[in-house]
Amino acid sequence: MAIAFVGLLCIQIFYMRNIVQIRYEQFAQGVRQSLIAVAIHLEQDEAKHFLEEDVRQVETSAVVAQYMGDPVPTLGGIKYSFITSTGLEADLTIKGGIGTISKLQSAPTGGLDAHYQNIQDSYRSRYLYQKGVLDDVIINIMSKASDRPITERADSARISIYLRQELDTLGLTVPFEFAVANYAGTVLYKSAEYKTNDIAKNNIFTQALFHNDLTGPNHFLKVYFPTTTDYIFSSISFMVPAFAFTFILLIIFVYTIIVAFRQKKLTEMKNDFINNMTHEFKTPISSISLAAQMLNDQSVRKSPAMLQQISTVITDETKRLRFQVEKVLQMSMFDRQKTTLKLDEIDANAAIYNIVNTFKLKVEKYGGSISANLDALDAIVTVDEMHFTNVIFNLLDNAVKYRSEERPLHLTVASRDLANERLEITVEDNGIGIRRDDLKKIFEKFYRVSTGNRHDVKGFGLGLAYVHKMITELHGEISVESELNVGTKFIIILPLSKN
Repeated sequence: MAIAFVGLLCIQIFYMRNIVQIRYEQFAQGVRQSLIAVAIHLEQDEAKHFLEEDVRQVETSAVVAQYMGDPVPTLGGIKYSFITSTGLEADLTIKGGIGTISKLQSAPTGGLDAHYQNIQDSYRSRYLYQKGVLDDVIINIMSKASDRPITERADSARISIYLRQELDTLGLTVPFEFAVANYAGTVLYKSAEYKTNDIAKNNIFTQALFHNDLTGPNHFLKVYFPTTTDYIFSSISFMVPAFAFTFILLIIFVYTIIVAFRQKKLTEMKNDFINNMTHEFKTPISSISLAAQMLNDQSVRKSPAMLQQISTVITDETKRLRFQVEKVLQMSMFDRQKTTLKLDEIDANAAIYNIVNTFKLKVEKYGGSISANLDALDAIVTVDEMHFTNVIFNLLDNAVKYRSEERPLHLTVASRDLANERLEITVEDNGIGIRRDDLKKIFEKFYRVSTGNRHDVKGFGLGLAYVHKMITELHGEISVESELNVGTKFIIILPLSKN
């Protein structure tokens, strides 16, 4: 599943990257086409400027010639057709002037042949005139055009209009900024929002202006689009839902894996719990079964001492079995939303003192000792006495189970007053201690300190989880301090009774 998700994400990223690249290439191609068209428009405008200038000069000469009585070889309307350097055809019609047509209209009629002869002479004169004018225009453009200021040859207002028209024609309705620079890269003039320092070089589109000048192209039109990224990604917005659903599936996948590992760990703990529980139940059941078989023996029945011994064994093993069953039943408390508690005000010092006296025999059985330092002046707390007693017993029982074989066991139970009307109870031992990695998990259900498969110390892994739950239900806090091979200290903090 992980490999499949990684593959799916890689394919989507690769696919989106290709789409972005294609869209950007399409965008760049359209921009380049628009810049070429703008450059052509500027060249046509310059050619038109020189044509109009020459025609004005010819018309002025014609007026002077008419005034002086000389023949005037002009026409009333002249249409110029020429081909630009890029291969595009351009037409220019210039109206005005005094031409041969007016002469033809006023000339006396001399027959049809003379009329056609006059028409042929008129077209021949028109052709020669156009050729002469165009030759003069070309010479002027070659000699004078490059000397004109760039602000006259490429007006910023016309550049903006041409750019907008060409971009709109290709469907590129995006804002743009432009500047005109010389061959050294110095910006001669620019649009209002054009900022050289904020533009990446790969986002600038450059087009040479008037590249047919004798000295070569000396000026360049630079255009950039502030919203290029937004424009390109807006065209692939359909990919966003796919990525969103893939991301949701990835989150669900990760969550599923986490749950699976937790369930696996919980299953291992439960299996360990069942193994321990089976062993704990097997011993007392076997003892009771053996005692029952002995009672069937006639010789045993005739011996009062033997009957007393068998009765004692049955009673002890029954108590042991009942104790184990009660510990298993504690597990059901963890599945409840709220534990039912019978709260009473008790003196914690008195309760702890009684527990210590009861537990002293078990500690001394292993050659250890237990002491109580009950220094709290106010120890009245509101708790369930049975559960409170079980909490202290569980902590003391764990201390005995995990005692060190290298030194005599010593337990200390203490109490002291804290600020904000709180009582602190500590249970400290000099046992084997707890590793730092285990400290974060000891209050988890079914978790057992040291190794989960350790069977020399029997238990279900419920004791500390039960302790933590009870203290929490009593609105208290519990923490642990431990050092491996030194000892462990449990700290319980309970609120004092308000009464």
